[in-house]
Amino acid sequence: MSKELNRVVSVSVKYGLPLVLSVGLCYYLYTRIDVSAVSAELHRCNYMWIGVTLVVALFSHIFRAMRWRIQLDALDIHAPLKPLVWSIFGTYAINLLLPRLGELWRSGYIAGRQDAPFTTVFGSMVADRLADTATVLLLALAVFFVAHGAFVDFASKYPQVYEGMVATLSSPWLWGIIAAGALLLVWLFMSNSDNRLVAKVREAVRGLWSGFAVVATMPGKGRWLMLTVALWLCYFMQLYIATFAFDFTAGIGVTATFVAFVLSSISMGIPSNGGLGPWHIAVIFALGLYGVGMNQAAAFAMIVWGSQNAFIVLLGIYSFISIALDRKNRGGDVKSI
Repeated sequence: MSKELNRVVSVSVKYGLPLVLSVGLCYYLYTRIDVSAVSAELHRCNYMWIGVTLVVALFSHIFRAMRWRIQLDALDIHAPLKPLVWSIFGTYAINLLLPRLGELWRSGYIAGRQDAPFTTVFGSMVADRLADTATVLLLALAVFFVAHGAFVDFASKYPQVYEGMVATLSSPWLWGIIAAGALLLVWLFMSNSDNRLVAKVREAVRGLWSGFAVVATMPGKGRWLMLTVALWLCYFMQLYIATFAFDFTAGIGVTATFVAFVLSSISMGIPSNGGLGPWHIAVIFALGLYGVGMNQAAAFAMIVWGSQNAFIVLLGIYSFISIALDRKNRGGDVKSI
Protein backbone atom coordinates (compact mmCIF):
# COMPACT_ATOMS: atom_id res chain seq x y z
CA MET A 1 0.00 0.00 0.00
CA SER A 2 2.82 2.36 0.87
CA LYS A 3 4.51 1.68 -2.48
CA GLU A 4 1.30 2.50 -4.31
CA LEU A 5 0.91 5.68 -2.26
CA ASN A 6 4.50 6.69 -3.00
CA ARG A 7 3.91 6.10 -6.71
CA VAL A 8 0.75 8.24 -6.66
CA VAL A 9 2.56 11.03 -4.80
CA SER A 10 5.53 10.87 -7.19
CA VAL A 11 3.31 11.07 -10.28
CA SER A 12 1.23 13.85 -8.73
CA VAL A 13 4.32 15.93 -7.97
CA LYS A 14 5.94 15.20 -11.33
CA TYR A 15 2.95 16.18 -13.44
CA GLY A 16 0.82 18.19 -11.02
CA LEU A 17 3.52 20.66 -9.99
CA PRO A 18 4.12 21.98 -13.53
CA LEU A 19 0.37 22.48 -13.99
CA VAL A 20 0.04 24.31 -10.67
CA LEU A 21 3.08 26.43 -11.56
CA SER A 22 1.66 27.27 -14.98
CA VAL A 23 -1.76 28.19 -13.63
CA GLY A 24 -0.25 30.18 -10.76
CA LEU A 25 2.07 32.20 -12.98
CA CYS A 26 -0.72 32.89 -15.47
CA TYR A 27 -2.98 34.06 -12.66
CA TYR A 28 -0.21 36.28 -11.31
CA LEU A 29 0.44 37.73 -14.75
CA TYR A 30 -3.06 38.24 -16.06
CA THR A 31 -4.39 39.81 -12.86
CA ARG A 32 -1.90 42.61 -13.54
CA ILE A 33 -2.99 43.44 -17.07
CA ASP A 34 -6.00 45.17 -18.60
CA VAL A 35 -7.86 42.35 -20.33
CA SER A 36 -9.88 44.73 -22.54
CA ALA A 37 -6.66 46.45 -23.71
CA VAL A 38 -5.07 43.08 -24.50
CA SER A 39 -8.21 42.03 -26.40
CA ALA A 40 -8.09 45.24 -28.45
CA GLU A 41 -4.46 44.53 -29.42
CA LEU A 42 -5.35 40.99 -30.46
CA HIS A 43 -7.99 42.37 -32.83
CA ARG A 44 -5.36 44.62 -34.43
CA CYS A 45 -2.93 41.74 -35.00
CA ASN A 46 -1.89 40.97 -38.59
CA TYR A 47 -2.41 37.22 -38.54
CA MET A 48 -0.70 36.71 -41.87
CA TRP A 49 2.66 37.04 -40.09
CA ILE A 50 1.53 34.57 -37.44
CA GLY A 51 0.77 32.12 -40.24
CA VAL A 52 4.31 32.55 -41.59
CA THR A 53 5.74 31.71 -38.14
CA LEU A 54 3.83 28.41 -38.20
CA VAL A 55 5.46 27.46 -41.51
CA VAL A 56 8.87 28.20 -39.99
CA ALA A 57 7.90 26.15 -36.92
CA LEU A 58 7.10 23.18 -39.17
CA PHE A 59 10.61 23.31 -40.65
CA SER A 60 12.15 23.48 -37.17
CA HIS A 61 10.52 20.14 -36.27
CA ILE A 62 11.71 18.57 -39.53
CA PHE A 63 15.28 19.81 -38.95
CA ARG A 64 15.22 18.33 -35.43
CA ALA A 65 14.16 14.95 -36.82
CA MET A 66 16.89 15.11 -39.49
CA ARG A 67 19.49 15.91 -36.84
CA TRP A 68 18.38 13.05 -34.62
CA ARG A 69 18.48 10.67 -37.60
CA ILE A 70 22.22 11.31 -37.99
CA GLN A 71 22.78 10.22 -34.38
CA LEU A 72 20.61 7.12 -34.75
CA ASP A 73 22.30 6.12 -38.03
CA ALA A 74 25.66 6.21 -36.22
CA LEU A 75 24.18 3.74 -33.70
CA ASP A 76 23.09 1.43 -36.54
CA ILE A 77 19.45 2.36 -35.92
CA HIS A 78 18.22 3.30 -39.40
CA ALA A 79 14.83 4.90 -38.83
CA PRO A 80 13.04 6.48 -41.81
CA LEU A 81 12.61 10.24 -41.67
CA LYS A 82 8.80 10.21 -41.59
CA PRO A 83 8.48 8.27 -38.30
CA LEU A 84 11.15 10.49 -36.78
CA VAL A 85 9.19 13.60 -37.78
CA TRP A 86 6.02 12.05 -36.34
CA SER A 87 7.89 11.34 -33.11
CA ILE A 88 8.93 15.00 -32.83
CA PHE A 89 5.37 16.20 -33.47
CA GLY A 90 4.06 13.78 -30.86
CA THR A 91 6.71 14.71 -28.30
CA TYR A 92 5.73 18.37 -28.19
CA ALA A 93 2.01 17.52 -28.11
CA ILE A 94 2.45 15.14 -25.16
CA ASN A 95 4.66 17.64 -23.33
CA LEU A 96 1.81 20.14 -23.41
CA LEU A 97 -0.18 17.82 -21.16
CA LEU A 98 2.55 15.95 -19.29
CA PRO A 99 5.90 17.80 -19.30
CA ARG A 100 8.98 15.69 -20.11
CA LEU A 101 6.92 12.56 -20.83
CA GLY A 102 7.15 13.30 -24.55
CA GLU A 103 10.87 12.51 -24.62
CA LEU A 104 10.27 9.10 -23.04
CA TRP A 105 7.44 8.43 -25.49
CA ARG A 106 9.44 9.27 -28.61
CA SER A 107 12.37 7.13 -27.43
CA GLY A 108 10.02 4.23 -26.74
CA TYR A 109 8.20 4.66 -30.06
CA ILE A 110 11.38 4.67 -32.17
CA ALA A 111 12.97 1.87 -30.12
CA GLY A 112 9.86 -0.27 -30.60
CA ARG A 113 9.44 0.53 -34.29
CA GLN A 114 13.07 -0.22 -35.14
CA ASP A 115 13.46 -3.07 -32.63
CA ALA A 116 16.34 -1.20 -30.99
CA PRO A 117 17.46 -1.01 -27.32
CA PHE A 118 15.43 1.64 -25.51
CA THR A 119 18.40 2.84 -23.44
CA THR A 120 20.48 3.46 -26.57
CA VAL A 121 17.70 5.41 -28.28
CA PHE A 122 17.02 7.29 -25.04
CA GLY A 123 20.72 8.13 -24.75
CA SER A 124 20.68 9.63 -28.24
CA MET A 125 17.64 11.68 -27.24
CA VAL A 126 19.50 12.90 -24.12
CA ALA A 127 22.37 14.00 -26.36
CA ASP A 128 19.84 15.76 -28.59
CA ARG A 129 18.46 17.67 -25.59
CA LEU A 130 21.89 18.42 -24.12
CA ALA A 131 22.85 19.95 -27.47
CA ASP A 132 19.89 22.30 -27.01
CA THR A 133 21.02 23.13 -23.47
CA ALA A 134 24.53 23.93 -24.70
CA THR A 135 23.06 26.12 -27.46
CA VAL A 136 20.93 28.05 -24.96
CA LEU A 137 24.00 28.61 -22.75
CA LEU A 138 25.98 29.92 -25.72
CA LEU A 139 23.11 32.18 -26.73
CA ALA A 140 22.79 33.44 -23.14
CA LEU A 141 26.50 34.27 -23.16
CA ALA A 142 26.10 36.06 -26.49
CA VAL A 143 23.11 38.09 -25.34
CA PHE A 144 24.98 39.02 -22.16
CA PHE A 145 27.54 40.84 -24.30
CA VAL A 146 25.02 42.16 -26.83
CA ALA A 147 22.55 43.43 -24.24
CA HIS A 148 24.33 43.47 -20.89
CA GLY A 149 21.92 46.13 -19.65
CA ALA A 150 18.97 43.73 -19.97
CA PHE A 151 20.52 41.35 -17.46
CA VAL A 152 21.45 44.19 -15.11
CA ASP A 153 17.84 45.41 -15.24
CA PHE A 154 16.60 41.89 -14.64
CA ALA A 155 18.84 41.46 -11.58
CA SER A 156 17.73 44.81 -10.16
CA LYS A 157 14.03 44.24 -10.83
CA TYR A 158 13.97 40.63 -9.61
CA PRO A 159 16.81 40.41 -7.04
CA GLN A 160 15.32 37.35 -5.35
CA VAL A 161 15.37 35.37 -8.60
CA TYR A 162 18.92 36.48 -9.42
CA GLU A 163 20.20 35.70 -5.92
CA GLY A 164 18.45 32.34 -6.01
CA MET A 165 20.19 31.43 -9.27
CA VAL A 166 23.59 32.41 -7.87
CA ALA A 167 22.93 30.53 -4.62
CA THR A 168 21.93 27.39 -6.53
CA LEU A 169 25.00 27.42 -8.76
CA SER A 170 27.32 28.00 -5.78
CA SER A 171 25.58 25.51 -3.47
CA PRO A 172 27.88 22.83 -2.01
CA TRP A 173 24.88 20.46 -2.09
CA LEU A 174 24.65 20.76 -5.88
CA TRP A 175 28.33 20.04 -6.44
CA GLY A 176 28.27 17.33 -3.76
CA ILE A 177 25.45 15.53 -5.59
CA ILE A 178 27.33 15.83 -8.89
CA ALA A 179 30.50 14.42 -7.28
CA ALA A 180 28.55 11.57 -5.63
CA GLY A 181 26.94 10.71 -8.96
CA ALA A 182 30.33 10.63 -10.69
CA LEU A 183 31.78 8.38 -7.96
CA LEU A 184 28.77 6.06 -8.23
CA LEU A 185 29.31 5.71 -11.99
CA VAL A 186 33.01 4.95 -11.47
CA TRP A 187 32.13 2.31 -8.88
CA LEU A 188 29.55 0.72 -11.19
CA PHE A 189 32.12 0.15 -13.91
CA MET A 190 35.10 -0.66 -11.67
CA SER A 191 33.21 -3.03 -9.36
CA ASN A 192 33.33 -6.78 -9.94
CA SER A 193 29.99 -7.25 -8.24
CA ASP A 194 27.77 -10.01 -9.68
CA ASN A 195 24.65 -8.53 -8.13
CA ARG A 196 21.81 -8.65 -10.70
CA LEU A 197 20.61 -5.14 -9.89
CA VAL A 198 24.12 -3.72 -10.28
CA ALA A 199 24.49 -5.58 -13.58
CA LYS A 200 21.18 -4.20 -14.88
CA VAL A 201 22.08 -0.64 -13.88
CA ARG A 202 25.52 -1.04 -15.47
CA GLU A 203 23.94 -2.29 -18.71
CA ALA A 204 21.45 0.60 -18.74
CA VAL A 205 24.20 3.17 -18.16
CA ARG A 206 26.26 1.64 -20.99
CA GLY A 207 23.26 1.95 -23.30
CA LEU A 208 22.68 5.55 -22.30
CA TRP A 209 26.35 6.38 -22.73
CA SER A 210 26.60 4.76 -26.17
CA GLY A 211 23.60 6.78 -27.31
CA PHE A 212 25.03 9.98 -25.85
CA ALA A 213 28.71 9.62 -26.77
CA VAL A 214 28.03 8.82 -30.42
CA VAL A 215 27.86 12.58 -31.15
CA ALA A 216 31.65 12.83 -30.69
CA THR A 217 32.50 9.98 -33.08
CA MET A 218 29.64 9.80 -35.58
CA PRO A 219 30.07 10.55 -39.28
CA GLY A 220 28.19 13.58 -40.55
CA LYS A 221 29.10 15.89 -37.68
CA GLY A 222 29.21 18.80 -40.14
CA ARG A 223 25.62 18.16 -41.25
CA TRP A 224 24.61 17.71 -37.60
CA LEU A 225 26.04 21.13 -36.72
CA MET A 226 24.42 22.75 -39.77
CA LEU A 227 21.05 21.31 -38.78
CA THR A 228 21.57 22.58 -35.22
CA VAL A 229 22.13 26.08 -36.59
CA ALA A 230 19.13 25.75 -38.93
CA LEU A 231 16.95 24.49 -36.07
CA TRP A 232 17.77 27.36 -33.74
CA LEU A 233 17.61 29.91 -36.54
CA CYS A 234 14.04 28.72 -37.15
CA TYR A 235 13.25 29.21 -33.46
CA PHE A 236 14.60 32.75 -33.56
CA MET A 237 12.85 33.58 -36.83
CA GLN A 238 9.50 32.45 -35.42
CA LEU A 239 9.74 35.16 -32.78
CA TYR A 240 11.28 37.77 -35.09
CA ILE A 241 8.67 37.32 -37.82
CA ALA A 242 5.92 37.54 -35.19
CA THR A 243 7.09 41.06 -34.28
CA PHE A 244 5.74 42.28 -37.63
CA ALA A 245 2.24 41.17 -36.64
CA PHE A 246 1.84 44.15 -34.25
CA ASP A 247 2.51 47.84 -34.78
CA PHE A 248 4.17 48.19 -31.37
CA THR A 249 6.80 45.49 -32.12
CA ALA A 250 7.25 45.97 -35.88
CA GLY A 251 10.27 48.23 -35.45
CA ILE A 252 11.68 46.75 -32.28
CA GLY A 253 14.73 45.33 -34.05
CA VAL A 254 16.92 42.24 -33.96
CA THR A 255 18.63 42.93 -30.63
CA ALA A 256 15.39 43.27 -28.66
CA THR A 257 14.01 40.14 -30.32
CA PHE A 258 17.24 38.30 -29.56
CA VAL A 259 16.99 39.21 -25.87
CA ALA A 260 13.35 38.06 -25.77
CA PHE A 261 14.30 34.88 -27.61
CA VAL A 262 17.12 33.94 -25.24
CA LEU A 263 15.20 34.76 -22.06
CA SER A 264 12.19 32.80 -23.31
CA SER A 265 14.46 29.86 -24.25
CA ILE A 266 15.92 29.85 -20.74
CA SER A 267 12.40 29.96 -19.29
CA MET A 268 11.58 26.68 -21.05
CA GLY A 269 13.84 24.95 -18.53
CA ILE A 270 11.27 25.71 -15.83
CA PRO A 271 8.86 22.75 -15.47
CA SER A 272 5.56 23.90 -16.93
CA ASN A 273 3.07 22.81 -19.56
CA GLY A 274 4.68 23.87 -22.82
CA GLY A 275 6.21 26.96 -21.22
CA LEU A 276 2.79 28.27 -20.17
CA GLY A 277 3.50 31.05 -17.68
CA PRO A 278 7.32 31.22 -17.56
CA TRP A 279 7.58 31.82 -21.33
CA HIS A 280 5.01 34.62 -21.23
CA ILE A 281 6.71 36.36 -18.31
CA ALA A 282 10.14 36.13 -19.98
CA VAL A 283 8.86 37.64 -23.25
CA ILE A 284 6.84 40.36 -21.50
CA PHE A 285 9.83 41.31 -19.38
CA ALA A 286 12.19 41.39 -22.39
CA LEU A 287 9.85 43.51 -24.50
CA GLY A 288 9.32 45.83 -21.55
CA LEU A 289 13.05 46.55 -21.50
CA TYR A 290 12.65 48.04 -24.98
CA GLY A 291 9.64 50.22 -24.26
CA VAL A 292 6.72 47.90 -25.02
CA GLY A 293 3.87 48.32 -22.54
CA MET A 294 2.79 45.38 -20.40
CA ASN A 295 -0.66 45.04 -22.01
CA GLN A 296 0.84 45.12 -25.47
CA ALA A 297 3.61 42.66 -24.56
CA ALA A 298 1.02 40.37 -22.98
CA ALA A 299 -1.01 40.40 -26.22
CA PHE A 300 2.12 39.55 -28.19
CA ALA A 301 3.05 36.68 -25.85
CA MET A 302 -0.50 35.36 -25.81
CA ILE A 303 -0.95 35.17 -29.58
CA VAL A 304 2.54 33.82 -30.32
CA TRP A 305 2.42 31.14 -27.63
CA GLY A 306 -1.21 30.30 -28.34
CA SER A 307 -0.78 29.92 -32.10
CA GLN A 308 2.40 27.85 -31.79
CA ASN A 309 0.85 25.45 -29.30
CA ALA A 310 -2.45 25.17 -31.16
CA PHE A 311 -0.33 24.19 -34.17
CA ILE A 312 1.51 21.62 -32.02
CA VAL A 313 -1.81 20.07 -31.03
CA LEU A 314 -2.80 19.74 -34.71
CA LEU A 315 0.60 18.25 -35.58
CA GLY A 316 0.26 15.86 -32.66
CA ILE A 317 -3.12 14.64 -33.90
CA TYR A 318 -1.66 14.18 -37.39
CA SER A 319 1.30 12.33 -35.84
CA PHE A 320 -0.78 9.83 -33.87
CA ILE A 321 -3.04 9.12 -36.86
CA SER A 322 0.02 8.60 -39.09
CA ILE A 323 1.63 6.27 -36.54
CA ALA A 324 -1.58 4.21 -36.28
CA LEU A 325 -1.82 3.91 -40.09
CA ASP A 326 1.88 3.06 -40.31
CA ARG A 327 1.47 0.22 -37.81
CA LYS A 328 -1.54 -1.09 -39.71
CA ASN A 329 0.28 -0.97 -43.05
CA ARG A 330 3.34 -2.71 -41.62
CA GLY A 331 1.15 -5.42 -40.17
CA GLY A 332 3.17 -5.63 -36.95
CA ASP A 333 6.58 -5.81 -38.64
CA VAL A 334 8.53 -3.34 -36.51
CA LYS A 335 11.53 -3.32 -38.85
CA SER A 336 9.62 -2.61 -42.04
CA ILE A 337 10.05 0.79 -43.62
